[in-house]
Amino acid sequence: MRSLISFLAGFVLLSQAAMAEIAVPMVYLKQQVDLPPTLSNLDPVPDDLGESGARLGLADNLTTGGFLGHQYSLETVYVPVGGDVLAAAREALARSSFLVLDAPDVVLTAIADLPEAKTALLFNASSASNVLRGEACRANLFHTLPSYQMRSDALMQFARARRWDSLALIAGAHSGDKAFAEALRKSAVKFGLDIDAEKTWLFDADMRRNAAQEVPLFTQDLGDYDLLLIADELHDFGRYVAYNTWRPRPIAGSEGLRPVTWAPVVEQWGAAQLQSRFRKQADRPMQSRDYAAWAAVRVIGEAVTRTNGAEPEALRAFILSDQFELAGFKGRPLSFRTWNGQLRQPIPLVTERALAAQAPLEGYLHEHNELDTLGIDKPESACRAFQ
Repeated sequence: MRSLISFLAGFVLLSQAAMAEIAVPMVYLKQQVDLPPTLSNLDPVPDDLGESGARLGLADNLTTGGFLGHQYSLETVYVPVGGDVLAAAREALARSSFLVLDAPDVVLTAIADLPEAKTALLFNASSASNVLRGEACRANLFHTLPSYQMRSDALMQFARARRWDSLALIAGAHSGDKAFAEALRKSAVKFGLDIDAEKTWLFDADMRRNAAQEVPLFTQDLGDYDLLLIADELHDFGRYVAYNTWRPRPIAGSEGLRPVTWAPVVEQWGAAQLQSRFRKQADRPMQSRDYAAWAAVRVIGEAVTRTNGAEPEALRAFILSDQFELAGFKGRPLSFRTWNGQLRQPIPLVTERALAAQAPLEGYLHEHNELDTLGIDKPESACRAFQ
């Protein structure tokens, strides 16, 4: 009897040691920027875009952490337009080694290059730039938002499967439009499709009144094609192209059939539960940048749970290992690419009202992970920091 009591006492002591309290402070840092004017005000940018996703991730971490003695906290820092974002980042790094960032590309790399950030874990939850995953990559900067290349590859897989071999492209003049258009061109080559005609959207007229007259003329000289691609990442003009083209053809890209990180129509694989919890918290639908921020916070929580520690270097090694997986409500476990810090994930292809497909599509195979058919694969990567 005494031996049993001694065993139980020892078990309790070991359990208490295993559940020793671990504090995990996190910071959501956002650089506010002036948004360019657009033709429509139907899609206002929520003030809490991204932050609400991070807060839902915090709630999920606290649920698991409560059983393990892990204490998570999330501080939000908003830097106004023209504010000293690097000073704000230094102050944040003095309080936490885990930063979720929503900032322009040049700011992301500048923060990653701070001496204070050398051993920190930074998560890009706002930029889809291919360059940030390529020649401008940083070893301490992970990406939970899919790249432009991942999204464009997903769309081209769908076009290839539908045998829409001939494509046309209309791209805006904004930097994001140009980046997405370039990704679409690369993806077309990758999947053996042809973009036979391109035009740049330079209209400054009010398309709300003139679309029925101007768009048919604008698209008349594109020739014939199976699918019209739209690169309009500001969602400025694309909405006026649909149903007004010279030839009646489907549109895809930034409008029509859209490759996205997340959308309200994603409901399978338990996603409906995530959607409802987010809506209850934020009183609006969950958007792509919300999902990316949620995923970043959950990555931290999952790594802390599995390693039972909060040392950044140990967590980084675990996150990049074959043992790390994140349940992301997308039907497949999510993991990180060891060559550029990108979170592998399926890409939903959605319309306004439904999920049309989710890439990678059936039949697109990869020697290691089918998710790596989307985006920059290891042999093509220009990122050297992770080596």
